[in-house]
Amino acid sequence: MLDDNRRTFLKLAGSAGAMGITGLAGCTGSGNGSKDTTTKNTGDSSGDSGGETTTNETTTQSPKEIGMVYALGGLGDKSFNDMANQGIKKAKKDFGIDFSNGQPSGPSDFSTYQRRFAQSKNPNYDLICCIGFAQASALKKTSKSFPNQDFMIVDSVIDADNVASYVFKEQEGSFQVGYLAGLLTTMDYSEGAGSTNGDKVVGFVGGKKVPLIEKFQAGYMAGVKHADSDIEVLSTYANSWSDPAKGKEIALSMYDKGADIVYHAAGGTGIGVFKAAQQRGRYAIGVDSDQSKSAPKYSDVILASMVKRTDSAVYRSVKNVDDGDYKGGSTVALGLEKNGVEAVIGQDFDGKIPDAVTKKLETSRQAIVDGKLDVPTKPANV
Repeated sequence: MLDDNRRTFLKLAGSAGAMGITGLAGCTGSGNGSKDTTTKNTGDSSGDSGGETTTNETTTQSPKEIGMVYALGGLGDKSFNDMANQGIKKAKKDFGIDFSNGQPSGPSDFSTYQRRFAQSKNPNYDLICCIGFAQASALKKTSKSFPNQDFMIVDSVIDADNVASYVFKEQEGSFQVGYLAGLLTTMDYSEGAGSTNGDKVVGFVGGKKVPLIEKFQAGYMAGVKHADSDIEVLSTYANSWSDPAKGKEIALSMYDKGADIVYHAAGGTGIGVFKAAQQRGRYAIGVDSDQSKSAPKYSDVILASMVKRTDSAVYRSVKNVDDGDYKGGSTVALGLEKNGVEAVIGQDFDGKIPDAVTKKLETSRQAIVDGKLDVPTKPANV
């Protein structure tokens, strides 16, 4: 629980003296070290792309107010949470909404932040966005306690009239990057800061072993085996979303066992995978956002990323509220067909993946969209 002094929303209005999201993401409180990250955003002076500016406007209609409760790991993960943040920032730019960020430090904080936003009267939140499957248990209770409050959740389905659910077919995008990894590990390939080593071995690093992340693993393994059934796939879970050192340790071990390419679905832990790839002169595959751009210092080893459009889910939900068309009680599933997930080649490798490989990737993508190729949601060895 956060103490009473840390329950206050900080209204950051005007350009003078306003702190941006990025600056607040790293704030820590005294004593227990938990983060003071419930902040009101009416502008963005953090200096990153998107470039919202704050102006003093006179208007007869107040903007919609959105509360954002992020997944563990918080902003700055260059992955899942940052992707959701891009969505709300784009919604602010397009619709003129205001938003507040809440960054839980532990699972018990999910309910605290959800209820804090729901109880608020100044501002009165039009929508509360709950980012991540881990919030589902808390939200089931919160949504019942506040039946007149509208919510949305990413990565889980809650059967309630005041919750809009958004889920993704992560296995489909993971199949695509797995197929890419499988095709390249069987080739003599050297671009960027890495190269393949002649062994038919690839790796997967998960954050925590939960059904959602097993979908990433299952799709990836299926894609690899679609390229060549003899390829060995090394798989390990770090049991953390925010431990780059652990991610690096695991990936180094995989590279030392012959892996050419390691795919991570581990949030901030995955940054360690990129560090290991550079250290060993091998390759990595990012997740959630195009990590060759969100983590550009590692772009020379990030072959591709399995982009999961969490930003689209947030943006869609806010647009619906802004349009007066909130879709409570509905579930939206986003896969390859709706570009909810996609394999995106890293910026340093654009045009440098062999044509024979990219053509096979397009063929497999279309086969999945057409229903001719089924992708499993659980790993074959589980």
